[in-house]
Amino acid sequence: MKEAFEDGAGRPEGLEEAGCCGGPVLEVSAPSSGVTRDDVRAYYGKAAQAPGPELCCPISHDPADLAHIPEEVLSVSFGCGSPMAEAAPRPGETVVDLGSGGGIDCFIAARRVGPSGRVIGVDMTDEMLATATRNAGRVAERLGYENVTFARGYLEAVPVPDGAADLVTSNCVLNLSTDKPKVFSEIHRVLRHGGRFVIADIVADREVPEDIRADADLWGACLAGAMTERAFAEAAENAGFHGITLERGALWREVAGVRFYSTTFRAWRYDKASPCVFAGQRAIYLGPARSVTDDDGHTYLRGEAVEVCSDTAAKLTAAPYAGMFWVGDATEAPQKCC
Repeated sequence: MKEAFEDGAGRPEGLEEAGCCGGPVLEVSAPSSGVTRDDVRAYYGKAAQAPGPELCCPISHDPADLAHIPEEVLSVSFGCGSPMAEAAPRPGETVVDLGSGGGIDCFIAARRVGPSGRVIGVDMTDEMLATATRNAGRVAERLGYENVTFARGYLEAVPVPDGAADLVTSNCVLNLSTDKPKVFSEIHRVLRHGGRFVIADIVADREVPEDIRADADLWGACLAGAMTERAFAEAAENAGFHGITLERGALWREVAGVRFYSTTFRAWRYDKASPCVFAGQRAIYLGPARSVTDDDGHTYLRGEAVEVCSDTAAKLTAAPYAGMFWVGDATEAPQKCC
C-alpha cells in the first residue's frame, strides 16, 4: 500500500500519514475487503516497538493519575479520550479494560480502585502485553500494592468470568472489531447487575463508505470501522444496556467527506426479575422534556405517576436516572395542584 500511496493515488482525500489518532501507518498489501484481525494486530505490534511522536488524539490527563506510571507506558499510549477519568473507578471495584495496550488506563485505574480493588487488562497484541506486564511490577512498587493483571484475549471473547466487573472501559479500540454486536454482548456478560461501561471511541457522522471500510490502513487508523453515534447506541441497546448516554468531543479528522469525532459513551447493565413484581410503587418524571421513554419501553409524561415494578423503581433511583424521577409508594405520590 505504501507504493500505491506515495503519489497520493488510491488514498481517500484527507488521510494523513498517521494511524489511530496520529499513530504510524502500517505498510500492508493493497486494499481489499478481507481486512483481518491479524492486520490490526500487526499494526499495533509495530507501533508498540516503534512508537511515533503522536500516538493519540490530544488528551489531558490529571497529573496525579500519571505520576506512578513509567515513561515507557506513556510513550505507547493510544486513545481518543480519557475513559478511566470519566468513569471515576471507586475503591474496591473490579475494572476490565479492553484493548489495554501498554497499560496506561489500567495503571490509572489501579490507583483509583486501591488495594482492595482489581484491574484486568485485555489485549490481543503480544508486544503491547509485554510492555504492560513489564511495567506492572514498577507500578506496584510505586503504589505500594499490586492489583493489576493482563490477559491475552479478544474483544469478541473476553477472558473474564460472567458478572465479574463493576466497570468495563475501552479507549479507541471497539471500532477495530468487525463483530461489534459480539463485543457489546461480551461487555454485558462480564458486567454485574448495576455495572457500567465507559467507552471512548471514534464515531462517524454518517455510514462509512465501502472503499474506506476495505482499506486495512484505515482500519488500523481507527476510521474504517467507526460506527455512527446512533448505530453505537442501538448496538448497546440491543445487547441489553440501559441509560445509554454520549458526549461528543472535538472533530478529529475528515476523510472523503466523512467526519470522524471522538465520543465517550456510558451505559449500565440492569437485570429484571422474572416475573416482574409490582408492589404499588409509582414513578413521576420531573422534566425538563415533555416525556421520556426508557429502555424497557415505559413512557413517562412529565408530572404523571406511572406504576412501575420493583426492578424499575430501583433502576430509576440509581445512575444515570437518579434525580430525574420521583419514586415511591402510591400513597406518597405528590398530588397535582388544583
